Amino acid sequence: MMRRHTRVFLAAVATGLAVPLLAHDFWLDPSTFSPGANQVVSVRLMVGQKFRGEPIPRTAALIGKFVLVTSEGEAAVPGREGGDPAGLVRVVRPGLAVVGYRSRNSAVTLEAEKFEKYLRDEGLDAVVAARRKRGETDKPARELFARCAKALLDVQGVQGVQGGAGADRPLGFTLELVAEKNPYEPAAGVSLPVRLLYEGRPLSGALVVAFPYDAPDAAQSIRTDASGRAAIDVSRGGKWLVKAVHMIPSGTPDADWQSLWASLTFASRGATPVGSTP
Repeated sequence: MMRRHTRVFLAAVATGLAVPLLAHDFWLDPSTFSPGANQVVSVRLMVGQKFRGEPIPRTAALIGKFVLVTSEGEAAVPGREGGDPAGLVRVVRPGLAVVGYRSRNSAVTLEAEKFEKYLRDEGLDAVVAARRKRGETDKPARELFARCAKALLDVQGVQGVQGGAGADRPLGFTLELVAEKNPYEPAAGVSLPVRLLYEGRPLSGALVVAFPYDAPDAAQSIRTDASGRAAIDVSRGGKWLVKAVHMIPSGTPDADWQSLWASLTFASRGATPVGSTP
């Protein structure tokens, strides 16, 4: 039976009013990060907090872009309307493959206290200051929000030939996290540099948070430097979620603010090579 908060979220999705406070983060959860060549991988859309959450079904009205990007190019991710998992991908050649999802805007209105807490939790200090300067701290806020999520897959070759080759790349999302080193290459090490791009340009001073699945309370919080970069310590092997949020004035009469949520999921080999598929 579906949990109550999931039912509430899905009801909100159906009306275009998904609630950030019920499900802060959004990420892609493939059935495996290390598929074999030609293996079908299912991809779930997840919402929750601290890398724990619930899947939501595929909803065409909310999808701006849902693609698989490989050395052979870009292809749409197929799936059944209302289905969970939301999509299925198959990669023919070994190497790094990228699954990307960009949502269309949804809208929500939050009471002042909840909105202020949300801003502080996500490190959106500039918005807190702007609201204070305008005398809006005690006022509710109307918000538009969109999700930009990616997952990195390490597609294995046949007869023991390892994957690993290839690199992450920008997919043209409004807000996007790009891994500047392939986490699956044997010499990747335990420090993963990521770059946060807003409209294709580096975004400095943004809060990047990284969660290891096996220890979500050991999250790392790092502000991007002048080049939009942050270095994540991925010495703990296993699945990782990296996320960031950016908010700007909406520029529309129907909302006060526009938020953009970026996420990146992958599996780390950790300080020593892992012996099993993540």
